[in-house]
Amino acid sequence: MPHFPSPEWLPSLKDKLNTDERYAQIARNWEGDMLVYIEPDGALTQPFAYYLDLWHGKCREVYIVDQNHEVKPFLTLSGRYGIIVCVIKGELDPIQAMLTRKLHVEGNMIVLVRNVPTVMEFIRCCRENTDSYT
Repeated sequence: MPHFPSPEWLPSLKDKLNTDERYAQIARNWEGDMLVYIEPDGALTQPFAYYLDLWHGKCREVYIVDQNHEVKPFLTLSGRYGIIVCVIKGELDPIQAMLTRKLHVEGNMIVLVRNVPTVMEFIRCCRENTDSYT
């Protein structure tokens, strides 16, 4: 398994999401794409942004976003690297992090709150897809 975040981590995450039966079942009604922007902090010295197209329990597309990509996703999630790592490791509840603005959400926060099981399964897949952190 690749380390988080890295270009190698993204296709591995896509494969994990597309083969995980529990994620597919719980996220079967999810319809929305997402941009994740990781702000430099600690071991991460450069910003890292990636796009995910999540649709009915599958990941249709994933790629690194740079200044050449103009993305207008359903949701944008951003936060410092250390906070995002704590969420992935399960040390910080993602909804609590959003409500306390440790993670910033652009888009419909109500959709996330109504889909907490999907959010938690997505994070579980991220955790199980990661063996180390930058």
